[in-house]
Amino acid sequence: MTPFLASAPLRIAAVMMMAALASAPVLARGGATATTTGTLRVEVGNVRTAQGRVHIYVCTEAQFLKTCPLKAEAPARPGMTVVTVNGLPAGRYAVQAFLDENGNGKLDRALFGVPKEGVGFSNDARIKLAPPKWSDAVFDATGADQTIKFNLRYFIGGDARR
Repeated sequence: MTPFLASAPLRIAAVMMMAALASAPVLARGGATATTTGTLRVEVGNVRTAQGRVHIYVCTEAQFLKTCPLKAEAPARPGMTVVTVNGLPAGRYAVQAFLDENGNGKLDRALFGVPKEGVGFSNDARIKLAPPKWSDAVFDATGADQTIKFNLRYFIGGDARR
């Protein structure tokens, strides 16, 4: 047997022992993990219609402006729509949102990629010829319940408050 294969059982035993030691504190606490999570309440303002749904995506820096796995939605309510995300771990995030007026589940765009539906970002980050930078939209989630607020902006159609 080669030295690599001879040591494989020892490596497996060492990995199993390390895994057991790492899980011991978790088992001692009754299965609870040290990670705290909270509810993020996102108050999305400047919703221009009751048609459709407001979608939000909570993103890490690597996911920002891409596909964010942490998402939620709520029926649109004129003025302000509240969308909540439960179980958000402490960390640095940015929220991106859009008003899906026609209910097709995606942000519709016009020529040159201009959004046809309302869009917004945490910290009310401005959109200037391009989406905002991560640094403009980032916020710290504490792992406890918290609320953030921002407004949608429209580039086509009524209520073009920017």
